[in-house]
Amino acid sequence: MLDVRRMQVLRAVVTSGSVTAAAANLGYTPSAISQQVAALEKEAGTALLERVGRGVRPTEAGRLLTGYAATISKVVAEAETSLADLREGRTGRLAVRYFGTAGAALVAPALARLRDTHPGIRVDLAVTDRNDPLPEVKQGRADLAVVVRPSDRVPSGIRLDHLLDDPYRIVLPRGHRLAEQEVIDLGDLSDEAWVGSERASDPCLGIVLDACAAAGFSPGFVVESGDYATALAFVAARLGVALVPRMGLGGGHPDVVVCKVRGPEPVRAICAAVRETTRDQPALRGLLDALAAASAPAPAPAPA
Repeated sequence: MLDVRRMQVLRAVVTSGSVTAAAANLGYTPSAISQQVAALEKEAGTALLERVGRGVRPTEAGRLLTGYAATISKVVAEAETSLADLREGRTGRLAVRYFGTAGAALVAPALARLRDTHPGIRVDLAVTDRNDPLPEVKQGRADLAVVVRPSDRVPSGIRLDHLLDDPYRIVLPRGHRLAEQEVIDLGDLSDEAWVGSERASDPCLGIVLDACAAAGFSPGFVVESGDYATALAFVAARLGVALVPRMGLGGGHPDVVVCKVRGPEPVRAICAAVRETTRDQPALRGLLDALAAASAPAPAPAPA
């Protein structure tokens, strides 16, 4: 096998025109240069240089290897540049998973910000199963997942960065007896029919059930919507009332009223899940910063 370092020595001799000049350029002795060229000729099985007066010139084989040495030098330089860009977070690829309602409210503005600050980073986006998104991060299939903080133990090696708290609102059909109240006591809805906005396996359902239990009742679900937009439509159709997180309200519905709730106010914590070993990589750090900025509350308007 040809020694790449010796090929670069040969290239230095050919481009400078002599062993002595190559030795001066590389900081070696002429004897060391001659030994390197001789070893390369042995590897190549043919002469690579021939003497011309006080200098040397390449044989056909020498010209061939000199050309390849130049190509190798160029590729190595490109690799070093690409590695530096990756190391500094100027380039890279991130696999990101998120649940539906986090997309428009959080992920989209974060990616817009990331594109401005880190334009060379490519992002692979996919909606994930909100029930159990952490294994994709744990197993390395995703670099980051936007998740609702689970109630059970977080797998070892996974870190959750808190992004925001997403409070629930009570959604009532327009004209409901409590629709004029700005804030409603959750216990006042104990006798209502309820629209389930989460599936039975959804961890967010536990937040709703726990809040209702704290208010002293168990909600009587008459329909399961499976998503928040459908839940709003079912409430508008007067099938019942629903607790929906603020991020899930979207553009709302003309035939429902949305009110704050207390006693208690359910809240879900939205987090970014990353592996401990990769959290400080520059590209991932840039995305975490963008998510944190997108999660920050809007500044209050200046007084007139």
